[in-house]
Amino acid sequence: MTTQELMALGERVIMGTYRRFPVVLARGEGSRVWDTEGKEYLDFVGGIAVCALGHCHPAVAEAVSRQVSLLCHVSNLYHIENQILYAAMLIKRSFADQVFFCNSGAEANEAAIKLARKYGNERLGGRHEIITMKGSFHGRTLATVAATGQEKFHKGFQPLPAGFRYVPFNDLDALKEAVNDKTCAVMVEPIQAEGGVNVPDGGYLAGVRALCDEQGILMILDEVQTGMGRTGTMFAHEYEGVTPHIMTLAKALGNGFPLGAMLATSDVASAFEPGSHASTFGGNPLAMAAARATLEIIAAEGFLEGVRERSSYFLEGLRELQRRLPVVKEVRGRGMLLGVELNAEGAEIIDRCREKGLLIASAGPRVLRFVPPLIVTRGEMDRALEILGEVLAAT
Repeated sequence: MTTQELMALGERVIMGTYRRFPVVLARGEGSRVWDTEGKEYLDFVGGIAVCALGHCHPAVAEAVSRQVSLLCHVSNLYHIENQILYAAMLIKRSFADQVFFCNSGAEANEAAIKLARKYGNERLGGRHEIITMKGSFHGRTLATVAATGQEKFHKGFQPLPAGFRYVPFNDLDALKEAVNDKTCAVMVEPIQAEGGVNVPDGGYLAGVRALCDEQGILMILDEVQTGMGRTGTMFAHEYEGVTPHIMTLAKALGNGFPLGAMLATSDVASAFEPGSHASTFGGNPLAMAAARATLEIIAAEGFLEGVRERSSYFLEGLRELQRRLPVVKEVRGRGMLLGVELNAEGAEIIDRCREKGLLIASAGPRVLRFVPPLIVTRGEMDRALEILGEVLAAT
């Protein structure tokens, strides 16, 4: 079928939950993808921060290929070797004692919400409310939509599940005022990615943890997009030297293979018991094979240092564009999660970049988001900056 025929068929047979660009991507390698007509693109979307090691990384492909001929799926009624070994790897590199596996970030956050409520009801005298931040994004299930502090995601789905309150991000005073005798947890992203690549002030996360400790409630960190090396450390909260009680991960865990995880300390995790929660496909052998291969590379000596070095290079390039182009209002972010806020709408700029062979995403109508593979090269960053500069200069 031609590209036009494929897109026309897709419009008929797939529900219209996305505004898709007029491109059909067919294959990828590293930081590049090709469409069905053979056009090459630099991919600075990376599946929205998913392909941390780039497309079709040989080690991940080999691990999945090997596993698919051994065992694809068994029920979690049985012990799964890959799942056990990967959970141990995650725990070794994090604050946590135990892991629950699922298939996406929304599912991981759903699990965190359930765990926090069960803990609050059974250990905190019936506390059940969770405070989240305005501008946050936690997923598309009903509970995670309710947890998301953006009204545009709520429209049409009322009545939403109750038990969520919203306060401004990066405002400890507002958070302190919101905590009451019904609060069981505070849920926060270390950096608001979907909400605009908003980086909080230094000390904010530490202040949230201190408040939670003072009030005897839980701190949940949503690291779905910021985790697994995206910000230059394994987890974004490491920059402040704090740890949560619960953390959620997804996106980059399997380098493209669907996978989510909810991690917790043993005390909090013990609120779950057999039957409390489950996931048919969570922690399946194929996903665990992809995840083990991915984590081995990210955790290897020098990898994260390289991410920080490449980030500094790209960040300086973006700031140089800001210095010479008035359309750029602000450059912000950390690691390979970077945002460019504009003094204009960004949709047309994204389209023009795509036409020139650069794929970028948005984080709101005026914020361009850059989440390339963590292995992106200087040459690829130079070319991306060249294309972006040409497009912005013409705006």
